[in-house]
Amino acid sequence: MVRIDSFAVMMEQARSLGPLPVAVAAADETETLASLVEAQAEGIITPVLVGNTPATEAIAAREGFDLSGMTLIHEPDYVAAARKTVALVREGTAAIVVKGQTKTADLLKAVLDRETGLRDRGLLCHVAVFETAVCDRLLYISDSGVVPQPTWEQKLQIIDAAVDVAHRFGVEQPKVAILGANERVDPAMPVGLESLMVARLAQERWGERAIVEGPMALDLALRPDVAAKEGVRSAVAGAADILIVPGVESGNIMCKGMQYFAGAKLAAVIVGARAPVLIPSRADDAETRLHCMAMAVVWAGTR
Repeated sequence: MVRIDSFAVMMEQARSLGPLPVAVAAADETETLASLVEAQAEGIITPVLVGNTPATEAIAAREGFDLSGMTLIHEPDYVAAARKTVALVREGTAAIVVKGQTKTADLLKAVLDRETGLRDRGLLCHVAVFETAVCDRLLYISDSGVVPQPTWEQKLQIIDAAVDVAHRFGVEQPKVAILGANERVDPAMPVGLESLMVARLAQERWGERAIVEGPMALDLALRPDVAAKEGVRSAVAGAADILIVPGVESGNIMCKGMQYFAGAKLAAVIVGARAPVLIPSRADDAETRLHCMAMAVVWAGTR
């Protein structure tokens, strides 16, 4: 598989793997419909819209969206729509779950239901991919959306999930930096000690599957000149593909800072279930939602 180092290549790969059927929970919202129409036109998805059909059709008529080729299932109750969306993926009718107007908590509850959901053996976690002007590669960041304060055991699962995504994007041996304030282990900063332990456990567990180091400061992880000035000899320093953040708060702030201050482009997916789950932010525009769907298509299409 070709290594995906830009969103343009990601879109090309998604087109080659698509179209994949996606089930959308309550699509009666303008940005959601706009991204679905565009993704269908790009040939990467075939939408199944579960929700208030008259409301969806009214938005389409008002905005000039063409719904031909889409399947509409009328379920005006958003909680029931979330369950139906998950059921469609569980039975194989769709390959990807997408949140529309349904509340995130209701959709994840349906995904995690032990009897009717999409539970797998792994931990649900959020993996974001960024295209930036300062890196010649995509950057993967996890977890910035699901696990509030991960334990060291959960961090191992988060690393595993991010590495899996990178592998599907053609990164054969991703370099993983577990982020901290600096690379020194200080008893006054327990996160650093934990990061060192997790890095060594991950390396022992996965061998050649990835190179994992930590703790590591952000600039050291990304900038070869900083590594040279610090005298740090490392396969990861200055060349990290994957950044593992301490928790949701730091990860969320970092990801939004990259978007709003650095102009980075974002795609993100929740992994760990039997199918990728997309839970776009209210602030995400149609382009970001399109990129998220392309990322999910690449993930689902390379299983």
